[in-house]
Amino acid sequence: MRSKLFPLSLLFFISIQYGCKKTTEEFLPGPPLSDYVAPQVGKYIIYRTDSTVFTNFQSIVEVHAYHEKQIVDAELTDNLGRKAFRVLRFLRDTLNTKPWAPAGTFLITATDKTVEVTEDNLRVLKLNFPVLETTIWKGNTHLPEGPYDALHKFSNDDEMEDWEFTYSAVTGSQKFNGQLVENIITVTQVDESTNIPVTPSVGYASINFGEEKYAKGIGLVYQNFIMWEYQLNPGSPPPTYQGFGIKRAMIDHN
Repeated sequence: MRSKLFPLSLLFFISIQYGCKKTTEEFLPGPPLSDYVAPQVGKYIIYRTDSTVFTNFQSIVEVHAYHEKQIVDAELTDNLGRKAFRVLRFLRDTLNTKPWAPAGTFLITATDKTVEVTEDNLRVLKLNFPVLETTIWKGNTHLPEGPYDALHKFSNDDEMEDWEFTYSAVTGSQKFNGQLVENIITVTQVDESTNIPVTPSVGYASINFGEEKYAKGIGLVYQNFIMWEYQLNPGSPPPTYQGFGIKRAMIDHN
């Protein structure tokens, strides 16, 4: 009887095929980014908001505090044909002695891979996939050149399109108004400054700082966004500031 043996060349080929079997790294994507903004009609968040402004011919720094309510008003389609949510903004005093007053609107476009916010025709890519501390993206890539030129005479926004957003923390917890909030991710948008803090001997100073925190199932729970420039004007004191600052911290939500 003839022996049924595989040719040596075929055995060698089979061993090579199994020995070099291609492996694919499995990536666990985690929750979709839309979970961190919770876009649904009727959803609201109330913040304690501190607004930094400059008065008396831009020479005095003042911080104005108020309560701010953001409520998802409707589902619609954005300019690119994508599903989006319109958010209404309302303001009132921190003692709640007056009714809510309308203070503008903005759009949230949230997918599994990106979260974009569009306000006053300025579109910013707030969150990007995947949620890892190694993820870097240019969140201002859709902004026009000098997006704040019409409001502020400063140079802070000259290269905003080059800001590199990153996740400085992908898990965390924090108390807001005495309530512990978990599953928080933190986004650092920019952190750059010159001659800060300002001292009497400083002739020029500037700061750009942006940080936002999002909680799963809630949305934006904290924001600190600062852009201002300081200049000592020879022969025409006092020194002047140009820019703004806004800080939001959640105090309630549904």
